Parts: sequence; structure tokens; C-alpha cells
Amino acid sequence: MTQQLAEGFADPAFQANPHPAYAHWRRTGPVRQVRLPNDMNAWLITRYDDSRRALADPRLSKAIPLDAASATARTPSIASAVSKHMLASDPPVHTRLRRLVSAAFTARRIEALRPRVEEITDGLLDDMQGKETLDLIDAFAFPLPIQVICELIGVPAADRDRFRSWSTIIVTGALAGDALPVATEEMVTYLRALLAERRSHRADDLISGLIDVRDREDRLTEDELTSMIFLLLIAGHETTVNLIGNGALILLDQRERWERLRADPALLPTAIEEFLRYESPVETSTFRVATEDLEIGGQRIAAGDPVLVVLLSANRDEDRFPAPDDMHLDRAQNPHLAFGHGIHYCLGAPLARLEAQVAFGKLLERFPGMRLAVPAEELTWRPGVLMRGLHDLPVVPA
Repeated sequence: MTQQLAEGFADPAFQANPHPAYAHWRRTGPVRQVRLPNDMNAWLITRYDDSRRALADPRLSKAIPLDAASATARTPSIASAVSKHMLASDPPVHTRLRRLVSAAFTARRIEALRPRVEEITDGLLDDMQGKETLDLIDAFAFPLPIQVICELIGVPAADRDRFRSWSTIIVTGALAGDALPVATEEMVTYLRALLAERRSHRADDLISGLIDVRDREDRLTEDELTSMIFLLLIAGHETTVNLIGNGALILLDQRERWERLRADPALLPTAIEEFLRYESPVETSTFRVATEDLEIGGQRIAAGDPVLVVLLSANRDEDRFPAPDDMHLDRAQNPHLAFGHGIHYCLGAPLARLEAQVAFGKLLERFPGMRLAVPAEELTWRPGVLMRGLHDLPVVPA
């Protein structure tokens, strides 16, 4: 029988600590059908091995039918403009789109951003000096990745707050109500205008690169361009906002972790992987749909049924990770699924890791005495199914 979970994802108590519920489901029904906040029935997959297989199973399609995409848009034109990206497609379309985008989103381009990421980070930390209290999300965790991704893609600085508003609504999904299609349409309208401007005036940015990129005679269509920029802007900062915010809370809530990492910065790379596992910034994958009857975790999933992989749960699976509810800064074996798995593995993972390493390295160095301004149990988490992140993080910086 389908369980009602719509209230769970919106319940502040569940959002504050969903881990006990997920642990119970892993033991008693690791693949279960639930009703989501948008009144859709979907299968939730909560164990690591089942999740890893599902993420790579070609029988679980990522292609979004236009009528399904229309749930987030008011017109077919807008729906098409947000559903033609690589995260919403299967091979061979996915293969083609990822090849074209990867040509402009290279490892060399990402590594070349390091000096600029350091410069932005230093500027934000300069602005934090002398403050008695501040919200670390608003002052640091959000502006760092949004500034980086906007500069990389080519979005004017004056428009970044608009993107924050749109993105917050879009990742909240059905819980945003009527605001969701409005935000989607406003963002698409903006991106179309930006694309038109870049066609007339090229720049050294990703938008210009995506307009120009070719593979022989193949290139991105207008809807594919809009969809891809839409995806990169949202995914390119939302994950990192949560990675920085969640990681900071992990360190500040247990002071010995903060002090250990400050004393031994060489632990940063493994610590960041543990942040990704322990409090995954993306709670669930985006939807997949079964293209045929199949079985996962002993459950029969019928063709046409939607499936969600709960990354947050898979990364706490006791059958895969020793002492999964313990946070180890030096955890050596850490094959977490925070960035997904298979052909849809996050293209922006290297950028998120780079930003996190710079952010935590400089934060620990320049604010060694930082502490929480409120008890951790008083913090609130953003509602929704997709993302796992704090609404705010009040701290005393000195």
C-alpha cells in the first residue's frame, strides 16, 4: 500500500533529521512506494547497492515527457526550454548533449578558475571581518558558488540575486505551489534574452562557448542551449551552497572536528568527501521512469512507474560504510553517491570540490574562533525532496 510521504518532506522535524527514518526504511522496506508532495506516487530506493544499480540501469529512463515537464511551466514552449538538457535525456541524446557541453566545460577551464575562486573567497571573508554575528549561508556559502558559476557562464553580477530567488523556488518543487511555474517562466525569458545578446556580442564565457561549440555539423538547438544553461546555473551553485553550509555545521557542531581540520589542512580533501557522504547536499536523485517491468530490492516496479534514489540514505547505509552515522574526517574508503553514478554523474563535481577546498581552507585559516550563534537543534532546513541544505547558519565569526 502506498505510504503518504508528502507531509514528511515538508515536516521541519523530518527535514531536521531524516536519517532515523531512512535507516528504518533500509531495514524494513528498502524499496517502497510513497506519495510525494505533488501527489505523484513514486518508488523510493534507500539502500546503497540498490541505489548504485538503479543509477546506472538503462531501464530507468531520465527522458522527461513534455507533459510531465509542463507541471513546472505554464506553456509547452517554456516546458520545452527547461527539459532538453542532459540530465533529462537518455542515450543517444544524452551522449550527444554531454559531448557538446563537455567541450566547453573542460577540466582545464575549471582548474583555471582556482585563482578567481580564491579571490572571491578572500573578498567575502574580508566583508565578514568585524561582524558580531552573521548568517554564513547568506554571507559566504551562497555568494561564493553563485558568483563563480555566473562568471563562468556569463551572467551579469547585478542579476545574481534574481537567480537565487528563482533557484530557491525551482528546487523546492511542488512545495512552492503556484510560484514554481512563474519562477520557471521568468528564468527562461531571462535566459532567452541573454542568449540573444551573446549571439550579437560574444564574450569569454560558457554561454558564448555553448553557442559556438560544434561536433562536425552538430550543435545545440535553441531549447537545448536554454535548458543547458538553466541546468548549469541551478546545479552549478545549489549543490555547493549546501556542501559548504552542511560541512560548516558538521565542523562547528563538534568543535574538535573544527580544531582538527584547522590543525591539519592536509585532511581537507578527505574531509570534503566525508561531508558529501555524511550530509549529502542532494537528498534524492531527479526522477527516473521504468521503461519496462523490473525488480529492484525484491520489489516489482511496473513499466511507467517513477523512481527516486535517496542519495542521503544510500550514503548512510551500514552495509556499505562502517559506522555510517559517525563522521570521520579521514575516512579513506568513501565511494559515496553524492554526485550520482553512471552516465549522469555530475559534470560539475570537480568545480564543487575546488570551491569547497578553497572555501574551507580559507575559512578555517582566517576565522579560527568561529562558533555557532544558536544551538544546532534550532537551525531550520530548506523544505523539499531534492536538496538537503540549511535555510540559514547564524555564527559568531570571531
